[in-house]
Amino acid sequence: MIDLRSDTVTRPTAAMRRAMAEAEVGDDVLDGDPTVLALQERVASLLGKERALFVPTGTMGNACGLWVHGRHGTEAYAHDDSHIVNWEIAGLAGLRGLQPRMVRGAPVMTLETLRAAVRPASKHAPTASVVCFENTHNGAGGMVTPLAELRAMAGFARGTLKLPIHLDGARLWNAHIATGTSLADFAACADTVMVSFSKGLGAPLGACVAGSAAHIDEAFVARKRLGGGMRQSGIVAAAALHGLEHHLGRLAEDHANATRLAAIIADGVEDVQVVPPDTNIVMIDLPERLDAGTVTAHARELGVLISAWHDKRVRVVCHLDASAADVGTAAHALVQALR
Repeated sequence: MIDLRSDTVTRPTAAMRRAMAEAEVGDDVLDGDPTVLALQERVASLLGKERALFVPTGTMGNACGLWVHGRHGTEAYAHDDSHIVNWEIAGLAGLRGLQPRMVRGAPVMTLETLRAAVRPASKHAPTASVVCFENTHNGAGGMVTPLAELRAMAGFARGTLKLPIHLDGARLWNAHIATGTSLADFAACADTVMVSFSKGLGAPLGACVAGSAAHIDEAFVARKRLGGGMRQSGIVAAAALHGLEHHLGRLAEDHANATRLAAIIADGVEDVQVVPPDTNIVMIDLPERLDAGTVTAHARELGVLISAWHDKRVRVVCHLDASAADVGTAAHALVQALR
């Protein structure tokens, strides 16, 4: 099987496994694990933030960021197709007492759509306490929000709304490689930033949330309350460090493979709509004659695993474990399945 369901299906490379086996470790809860400390310093430096905190998952990283900024009984501005809204089992509400204020329209949030979502002030309406960005945007097919647009939204959020910003940057690495924009420039558009290591960088787990020293002190408390204290976590932090060192630059290969796959499918099947990929995710919108369940089943029979995003859309993701040859084989199999 060629597994293109997600970039989370990657397995640690032999070199990554060696790095994990040889990692210097300590008790991170008691004294600080030396490899975790090194990772946190590296991520903070890359993102241009004072400090960073290692957490088991991106979802926990987002929860920590929202814990820092959000106030119970208020709203969080978030795109209606964002990961925070749709794929974190209502953590906004369940963990922090935040109600999402949906920003609708356009594949990703823009200054125009954020402005349109703002409620008129009223003693009968909830107030907002945080704005959530996502870059790249998973639901839009790995779409990049350009730096100019992020800066415009950040200026409006901080200046007009007087609100802090949390950035879900699970695939911010991809946005950086695709555009050449520095990670620090992207991260400057938010007060806290979550980045994940278990997607394009190929680590088995892990994420960091980065921000000011004061914000990370608060995030540490949130991580503890959420049960995220880890002991000899240098074993997995070593995998993240290895991914940063050896797998960050090669994300361009995944982007090129996604572009090639999208072109093969668009040329091979007339009545599907392929969203041109910015990065490593290809969304395919299906015609009336097809549904996602049927397409994924046919693809599986032909040796390719893909995801049903919803009834009329499937998602295909290129990653470290899928070579250019694998992606070419998969693309032609998907053409057959779609036909």
